[in-house]
Amino acid sequence: MHTTERQHGSWPLPDGLGQAIRGTAEEIAVLVRSASDTALAIPGAEWTIGEAAAHLAIANEVMADLAAGRERPYGDGSPQSLVRANAESLAVFGERRAEPLATMIAEQAEAFLDALSRPAVEGPAPATPLGPMNRPVLAAYLLTHMLGHGYDLARALKRPHMVDRARVALCMPFILSVMPRVADPAATAGLTARYRIRLRGGESFGVSLADGAVQVTPGAPPQRADCTILLDPVAFLLIALGRLNPWRAVARGQVLAWGPRPWLASRFPTLFTAP
Repeated sequence: MHTTERQHGSWPLPDGLGQAIRGTAEEIAVLVRSASDTALAIPGAEWTIGEAAAHLAIANEVMADLAAGRERPYGDGSPQSLVRANAESLAVFGERRAEPLATMIAEQAEAFLDALSRPAVEGPAPATPLGPMNRPVLAAYLLTHMLGHGYDLARALKRPHMVDRARVALCMPFILSVMPRVADPAATAGLTARYRIRLRGGESFGVSLADGAVQVTPGAPPQRADCTILLDPVAFLLIALGRLNPWRAVARGQVLAWGPRPWLASRFPTLFTAP
């Protein structure tokens, strides 16, 4: 096991998470270096390749600082504030060349892992853009964030993406912890429902909604769910990150639903805003 995955206080990292962070950063760096023109637009997104790579370089540095116990304010967690923070950071950080950005993405991921190889700083958990997180969840956040933008870069450059079943499993601590925070109050208002979510070959979890409150139960979904949704793990993550239209996943056979209220499946993706 790599040193970054040893016990830190009471928060060990899951096996493989350190390697996944390093490997994903290196694969993204290879993608960025392959771009002959970083001004090329990313399909379906507002950013160019250079802007997405610059954002990853900035974000990886922010995460490395958080892992080291340094404060890095970045919005208040709301989608609007994160959009503003992204725009402001890109306006200040002008680098758009492939080689420097690729190097920074990999180096800052390594700085993050190096920070986690040191004893945890006493005090409250790091305050991330999506709330306080312990070290394993913070590491899963970094991996999830890189996978989302790495997927965008791969599509723009017409290369294979790096989202796979094993990496999705390593993202789940972050996804499950942040779901109540990114629930859309307008979409959840007045809805009472119990979902059982199953990932093919992976874990199951429950999501219960009542009176606008959202409760996520990892590993112990409700026994009497109103709706059970079975998803391909890669499709689940891409839908959660706003990279895949749920109906396209249904058409591909990547999503199945059943139960006393199966129609609730179509509402599930609309209940959350992509982190």
